[in-house]
Amino acid sequence: MTPAARVQAAIDILDIWRAGDAGLDRILARWGRENRYAGSGDRRAIADLCYDTLRRKRSAAWVAGAGEDAAGRDLLRGTLMLSGTDLDAVFTGVHHAPAALTELERGGRPLEDAPAAVQRDLPDWLLEMFAGYPDEVALALRERAPVDLRVNLLKADRASAEAALAQDGIAVVSAPLSDTALRVGEGARKVARSAAYDDGLVEIQDAASQAVIDMITPVPGETVLDLCAGAGGKTLAMAARMGGTGQFLAHDIAPDRMTELAPRSARAGVSAETIATDELQSLAGRVDLVLVDAPCSGSGAWRRNPDAKWRLTPEGLQRLVQTQDAVLDQAAALAAPDGRIAYMTCSLLPVENDARIAAFQSRRHNWSVLQKRQITPLDGGDGFFCVILTRINQG
Repeated sequence: MTPAARVQAAIDILDIWRAGDAGLDRILARWGRENRYAGSGDRRAIADLCYDTLRRKRSAAWVAGAGEDAAGRDLLRGTLMLSGTDLDAVFTGVHHAPAALTELERGGRPLEDAPAAVQRDLPDWLLEMFAGYPDEVALALRERAPVDLRVNLLKADRASAEAALAQDGIAVVSAPLSDTALRVGEGARKVARSAAYDDGLVEIQDAASQAVIDMITPVPGETVLDLCAGAGGKTLAMAARMGGTGQFLAHDIAPDRMTELAPRSARAGVSAETIATDELQSLAGRVDLVLVDAPCSGSGAWRRNPDAKWRLTPEGLQRLVQTQDAVLDQAAALAAPDGRIAYMTCSLLPVENDARIAAFQSRRHNWSVLQKRQITPLDGGDGFFCVILTRINQG
């Protein structure tokens, strides 16, 4: 496909996204299956165009002179304008390229004239929630996220993992935030096919996600429960920090999310047990460390999943808040008398973070905060919030 034909494909895909409620990743996967003529390089380039556009959806629409419900053509036109691309070289109407520009489309608006929320590529209703951060935080969410790896301390150290990755042409450097974090330069797309990955030396995991596990400092021999485990990345990270000694339990309200945990555990050299919802009660008062990686807006990771920013609504956020309160209360019931709760979100929104801890403590006065940390993309990873809680007057 020519570069211009890729732009037209991205326009079509974004119009499909606008018209429905499916995630962009699913739409791209379906488009790839239905358009076999597009090679892997074409599919990657088209996906990059779509994701780059949604990261800057409001600013792209603004500079293109379009409205809030801008069509895919306007969004791509704005994205290319922001990148300084010669539009006439793309919008030619030749060989599957987008139709030539109209006179109206040759106009536009300078981004510096846009309202604050548009300049920061945020929905209006979320602007106030970012008021406590420097403007650069919202602006950083418009950029592509790096690819980070976690060195599995059960099988490797940084130096040996780096050497193994180099054998497969994958260049890495030490990443900020964690001593187990490597940031991929060249060869990022080879990671999942590399011997280092297959042999369990590394896992794909953002540096901030690793940093919050470091902060928790799980103790070897403890019983730890990853209450909202998903695919189990943090379960494996805790197990590695604990030297593989202890009891590692993983639960998720949607068991299908944990399907990959067994093969990932085997690759990592960890024995992790999945716990069904109806088995949780048997753990009441017995867990040394309950990890609550709560369902959230994902606002700290909008670089990776930008369509979630535009799908989130005040009503949806309120439902998430209610879920966060419920899982915190559930964690308190499962924690041992001298146990700890580690509550975390990949969110930058205070209502999901500090406000939830304050609400929890208002309901349960016998819990205090041991540690708290808010990580933003300016620190070198995704946005993450973590609090460690312990009971007061234990014993």
